[in-house]
Amino acid sequence: MSKELIIASSESEVEIALVEDKQLVELHKEKKNHQHVVGDAYLGRVKKIMPGLNAVFVDVAHEKEAFLHYLDLGPQYYSVNKYMRLAMNGDPNAMTLKNFKIEPNIEKTGKISNVLKSGQFILVQIAKEPISTKGPKVTSDISFAGHYLVLVPFSNRISISQKIKSVEERNRLRRLIQSIRPENFGIIVRTNAEGRSVAELDSDLRTLLESWQTMTMNLKKATFPQKLVSELNKTSVLLRDVLTDDFNSIYVNNLDMYNEVKSYIKSIVPEKADIVKHYKLSTPIFEQFGIQKQIRSSFGRIVSIRSGVYLIIEHTEALHVIDVNSGNHIKAGEGQEDTALQVNMESAVEIARQLRLRDMGGIIIVDFIDMQLPEHRTLLYKKMVEEMAKDKARHTVLPPSKFGLIQITRQRVRPVVDVDVQERCPLCDGTGNIKSSLAIIDEIESNIKYLLTVQNEKHITLVAHPYIYAYLTKGLQSKQIKWFWTYKKWVKIRPSETYNLLEYVFLNKGGDEITL
Repeated sequence: MSKELIIASSESEVEIALVEDKQLVELHKEKKNHQHVVGDAYLGRVKKIMPGLNAVFVDVAHEKEAFLHYLDLGPQYYSVNKYMRLAMNGDPNAMTLKNFKIEPNIEKTGKISNVLKSGQFILVQIAKEPISTKGPKVTSDISFAGHYLVLVPFSNRISISQKIKSVEERNRLRRLIQSIRPENFGIIVRTNAEGRSVAELDSDLRTLLESWQTMTMNLKKATFPQKLVSELNKTSVLLRDVLTDDFNSIYVNNLDMYNEVKSYIKSIVPEKADIVKHYKLSTPIFEQFGIQKQIRSSFGRIVSIRSGVYLIIEHTEALHVIDVNSGNHIKAGEGQEDTALQVNMESAVEIARQLRLRDMGGIIIVDFIDMQLPEHRTLLYKKMVEEMAKDKARHTVLPPSKFGLIQITRQRVRPVVDVDVQERCPLCDGTGNIKSSLAIIDEIESNIKYLLTVQNEKHITLVAHPYIYAYLTKGLQSKQIKWFWTYKKWVKIRPSETYNLLEYVFLNKGGDEITL
């Protein structure tokens, strides 16, 4: 599978398109002044304690207070709080944690009111961006993610990604990490680390430790509320998380962004630096690579699939509903059950792509076409699981219910990507009502009388929709003939297919539009 990343940077935002085998599978948008990105660390203050929810609301300089549940404090909360106080007092041990004594874990079933007090300072990290009317969701379980490793303070544990299957490779990585891991810092080894040298892993670890040190230094001079350390921008985060050996190209239309991306690629995967290319053509980059066309066909309430199958996608606050329709997908010789299976299998591929493309999260209900045979329902479930495996977001797919519904839960971290592909109707201006065609004729006649008698125009030409043109000119007793007998002046009429039904203009002898 070939992968390409197309990055369109403008003054206000950055749009990032991930393309697999020429098909758009992910679309990310980021405002350049966007605040509260997932991974940002803040010094906040507890504002309200909600015992019934076992949670608190934290002020992190957002218009809506951040939500922190007891389970998101993390088992090492007492160590985090101790570190925060040491760092704010300028204790040098906070920088390295070399002689730091890790505190006991908090109770798994404890009450947040026994741990936090109103007005208390607290170190938190954004876990979920603000969505709709909700503020950000935060955690005190601090960690820093890199391309190969994740740094977990206040732990001495080494964890290896389950996707690395080789026992030899897992043991090799464990030995390498053990040799470079600082005291009181746990490490999670990501899938991208497979086959990497100790120098590459050490470089990634040093970058993560720099983030930790930046946060520690900022805590010393912090004033509440304050951002202590920023996550990478969305472009770099996407590169960090998805960049693999099968990436072919990364195209960037902005020179500054191109240099930034190339520099970042050199820092994490030097051998991949040449795949970054600066796009210089005058045609918009999304148009050149066919992204805009795919966006127009992939977003909206109805999504068509080539075979004639189409999906209807509805969004609510609590869940998303997808209805599968066979459309004109009917082939001779196929029974109803076989047709239903084929339609459902094709739809499963597109549904998995739509979830990634729109970044839909929460609960998704898919209404597939009913199938009677259990083996067909099993095939559909396996296909849905197989396609969803390409999605890096955490998700769960349940087997089809007896009503033919498949339920999916998908990690919801950011708002759904919504692209408006509809335009306001030029005839009705969005009202659903247009003027009567007879009223338009009366309006035209009134304007002609004004132009010929009051304004005393000698030569006028009416340009209108072909339907109006035909109505005014056809027949021996046409409107055009009647105007000639009434005003003793000939009104030229010209049809234009570019005009809508209710659109018309008058031109003078020189071809200039007459303003009424």
